[in-house]
Amino acid sequence: MARRKRHEEHENHERWAIPYGDLVTLLLAFFVVMYSISQVSEGKYRVVSDSLNAAFRGAPTTVSPIQVGEQAATTVAAPIVQLAPEQKLMALRQLAQQAESAMGQLIMQGLVDVASGDGKLSIAIRSDILFASGSAQLSAEALPVIDKLGQVLGSFPVNIRIEGHTDNVPVAGGQYRSNWELSSARAVSVVHLLVNAGVPPERLSAVGYGEFHPVVPNTTPDGRNANRRVVLSVEAGDTTAQ
Repeated sequence: MARRKRHEEHENHERWAIPYGDLVTLLLAFFVVMYSISQVSEGKYRVVSDSLNAAFRGAPTTVSPIQVGEQAATTVAAPIVQLAPEQKLMALRQLAQQAESAMGQLIMQGLVDVASGDGKLSIAIRSDILFASGSAQLSAEALPVIDKLGQVLGSFPVNIRIEGHTDNVPVAGGQYRSNWELSSARAVSVVHLLVNAGVPPERLSAVGYGEFHPVVPNTTPDGRNANRRVVLSVEAGDTTAQ
């Protein structure tokens, strides 16, 4: 009986094609990822780098946090210095003392009134020494008064509200339609003069109250005279640090 010949096993010379195909696939995937992040930022690049490193070697090499996307610009603001409540009250008391000293003669004449207490300070000036009737133009007599007040107020870190007040007599003709406009214009005139005297403008504000905040009834000439006034008002809460 004839012995069968055993067929020789042929060597597979195409085994390399399988890992080569896998490698090509991986490279294709890699370039697709790189193309998808064509606008490369440092954070995205580090993410891809660490992912590939972890896949082929193990643990990521990056130890610092990764910022993905653009980081918002940050500005370092200057520290805001706040005065303690007792410092505010002390500054207000010193301001009241200096205002009384500067306005002493006018206070004695009853033309200026300085009142303080409960964390508030008000300096009321009769309109008689500031303006002519129905006018918001400061008189020559008013200039040294406001200038002296400005020198005192300019040295204190306080915000000042200038209030214009009138009596209840309607405005007759002239450039102002009502006591609202007249009182507002008078307050603004005092603001401009205080700025010229050295008070920082950012600390000043002007408001007109017309006849609606009287201190006494408008039933007598003296009462109406008392209600025609400009008030410089300061509160402890309006005190700021320089």
